[in-house]
Amino acid sequence: MSAPLRTVVWSTGGVGSIAIDAVRGRPDLDLVGVWVHSQEKVGKDAGVLAGIAPIGLSATNDDAALIALQPDCVVYAASGPERDAAAVSDYVKLLEAGINVVSTSSTSLVYPPSYYSPQWREQMETAAKSGNASFYASGIFPGFGSDQLALMLSTQSKKIRCLKVTEVALNDHYPVADVMMNGMGFGHPLDFEPLLKTPGFIEMAWRAPIHLIAAGLGVEVEEIRGTLDRKITDRDIEVAFGTIKAGTCGAVSTRAAGVVNGREAIVVEHIIRMARDVAPEWPASEFDATYRVDIEGDPDIHCAMNVGAAEGHAAGHAAMSATAMRVVNAIPYVVDAPPGLLSSLDLPNTLPRHAFE
Repeated sequence: MSAPLRTVVWSTGGVGSIAIDAVRGRPDLDLVGVWVHSQEKVGKDAGVLAGIAPIGLSATNDDAALIALQPDCVVYAASGPERDAAAVSDYVKLLEAGINVVSTSSTSLVYPPSYYSPQWREQMETAAKSGNASFYASGIFPGFGSDQLALMLSTQSKKIRCLKVTEVALNDHYPVADVMMNGMGFGHPLDFEPLLKTPGFIEMAWRAPIHLIAAGLGVEVEEIRGTLDRKITDRDIEVAFGTIKAGTCGAVSTRAAGVVNGREAIVVEHIIRMARDVAPEWPASEFDATYRVDIEGDPDIHCAMNVGAAEGHAAGHAAMSATAMRVVNAIPYVVDAPPGLLSSLDLPNTLPRHAFE
């Protein structure tokens, strides 16, 4: 058996904590370092920060010290509204040092050719080439639910008129108020204009999975059309980031449609609620999250993937766990891949290793 792959986990938030526990439990991976953002976490046991037993490894915010450990791969899971842009300089630094990176932070990089900043993409490509390292971003949505699941089901198709992927989720567990309130509009009256309502934002946010599906199916996307819908709650709802007052936004739906041959042919829908009974007229799920693929064509294909327990009390944990494991399970494959910026189209099925108990 080859030596375990030396692995660093970048953050101890929800996804990062799951990754720490997962890496610790695999004989083919060796957790050698953990990065934290806040000074008060520096020096604390990474296992305790991740909500598990102490593991004898102190967390640090010293980037150079972690790079000096010469890990084979970094699991980058830092979160927050600024991370997608702020992470790029970290990626460049790690890739230049010859360290492979798997990330759940930058969903716009699930398909690098469509990344909204060609300049940043070029910086990352140059760093990957000089460091002989690879980068891969994934998760569950964008990620598996909006790429490999959809493309796998399309292998049964003779003709496709429209392929739609949908996430229906209960996000009352998400603690970052700025993202949920100012970014998405939850807890505000409907006349409030969240970041989601910025012209072009929805199109930019979902262009990566749309272009990934299009590339997988060998078609060109002519344009992307985005729409936003919001519904109010008629009662107060207590959530992780505070209270959603009655009469304010309690559910958000976004739709991004990729136009192929003049027709809306690749559609990504995202429905988020703060409670299951808000917006009852919209598609609903009794699970933590449901990921649907609907293909209109020959034949019609409909598939729903449910994550977590029905009416689960640990809302969101299952989806976060699936997100984390998409990249943790990919580590050996990314380390073995040619250097560069990868998507799910560039990797084999990232089948889990040592998953059976």
